[in-house]
Amino acid sequence: MAKKKIPRLGIGELEVLKMLWRDGPATLSQAHESLGKPIGYTTVQTRLNRLVNKGIVRKSADRPTQYSAGVTQDQINRNDLETLVDKVNDGKFIPLISHLVSDRRLTANEIDQLKEIIADAENQSTKKGKK
Repeated sequence: MAKKKIPRLGIGELEVLKMLWRDGPATLSQAHESLGKPIGYTTVQTRLNRLVNKGIVRKSADRPTQYSAGVTQDQINRNDLETLVDKVNDGKFIPLISHLVSDRRLTANEIDQLKEIIADAENQSTKKGKK
């Protein structure tokens, strides 16, 4: 099965999508209120409609219309990170990881999680080598 290509999202579109992930399906009025920002009602409507046109948000046939997230946060994260690695680092992810690790103070839990990720990658690599 081919991966669904997810288009890049603007900051405003991402804010609306995050609100739908956090609060669940919403009408236009609910979305406008849930954003909790001084933003125009028609701006929220435009952003929702753009997200529907991009296939990122689903729109119900009910009245009032309900909008719901059509993709998961993990799908957006994966897509954005793959784009970053491909376009900025020519497909190499080690420079990105190195930068992130050296510029931030990692907690012991985060270090343990990184070790677990590396161990899983080593196990997968070993399994592939035996085939």
